[in-house]
Amino acid sequence: MTVKKHPPIPFETALAELETLVGQLEQGELTLEDALQRFEQGVGLVRSCQNALQAAEQKVAQLIERDGALEILPFGEPAD
Repeated sequence: MTVKKHPPIPFETALAELETLVGQLEQGELTLEDALQRFEQGVGLVRSCQNALQAAEQKVAQLIERDGALEILPFGEPAD
């Protein structure tokens, strides 16, 4: 069996879908099977969001400018 790779969905789309899934789960009106399916979808969306955030973090770390020159700083480290 061949596993198809889907292109990553945009961060904002994944986040909106995740919020919808959480709302459905919080209502408590789903069957166990449906709740598990939504939970599984949610885990995939969380991973997609984490990957997008990690990629953005790497780009920010590479684009920090200090004194007119680009300097790579770890994300979260304050720039003087």
